[in-house]
Amino acid sequence: MNGLVCVALVLTMAVYSSGTWCICKEGVSDAALQKTLDYACGAGADCTLIHPNWGCFNPNTVRAHCSYAVNSYFQKKGQAQGSCDFSATATTTASDPSYTGCAYPASASSYSTSITNSSTTPFIPTSGGLQRLDPAPTVLMLVMAGLCVSRVACSFLCG
Repeated sequence: MNGLVCVALVLTMAVYSSGTWCICKEGVSDAALQKTLDYACGAGADCTLIHPNWGCFNPNTVRAHCSYAVNSYFQKKGQAQGSCDFSATATTTASDPSYTGCAYPASASSYSTSITNSSTTPFIPTSGGLQRLDPAPTVLMLVMAGLCVSRVACSFLCG
């Protein structure tokens, strides 16, 4: 019974995690949002996922791409005050803007886990770019890592 309660507790913590994201404001012209998008991508944001065939390309709108880019910039700057303003075209939110196929990380460290593309072969970020992974060992490794994490979390949380 304790194990079941522990698993429920860990799952609840995973589902109801909080965070802060940066998104582009509604009601701002596409021209202004495009300038913000260009600035964020040129100033260190990871804009890989908003390219065609990647998980965050659709919806293919300036505002959607802008939001992903400013969030990347904001997270990479450690959510520093003022790093989500972009001449008043962006704002912070406590509502996760992620959607199916596109995860908006809530911290700089979570960026490496959010990379997906429309291909069925997984990729990982490396210093030389993206590296294609063999799916079979990757799935096994992820399952094993998940089991280890849940066992450690349950031991820590539930004694």
